[in-house]
Amino acid sequence: QVQLVESGGGLVQAGGSLRLSCTASGRAFNMNAMGWFRQAPGKEREFVAAINWIGSTTYYVDSVKGRFTISRDNAKNTVYLQMNSLKPEDTAVYYCAARSGSVARQTENEYDYWGQGTQVTVSS
Repeated sequence: QVQLVESGGGLVQAGGSLRLSCTASGRAFNMNAMGWFRQAPGKEREFVAAINWIGSTTYYVDSVKGRFTISRDNAKNTVYLQMNSLKPEDTAVYYCAARSGSVARQTENEYDYWGQGTQVTVSS
């Protein structure tokens, strides 16, 4: 079992930056691929970014490429999402997720553990 706790959300103006953190507890974290997803009001949850167990492979949805960076620190059991040049359309609840496997995936149903979510609001 893995427990995930996100932090770092908040209100920011367009063009600003935020860094989300997700700290895991429970079973070994360093063998899990991790992902970030988001859900905007009235929309389905969507993939944002994923990273494999060692941090050598990352994936991003096209809309955040060049602006967001996913990274991890296995010594701290933490995965990060650095978000720069934020836009109002990035407003959503952001969720951290962990897979039982070590390979990064982009599909929601391939993730086994989920955090409670953190709100990110970008004002125009």
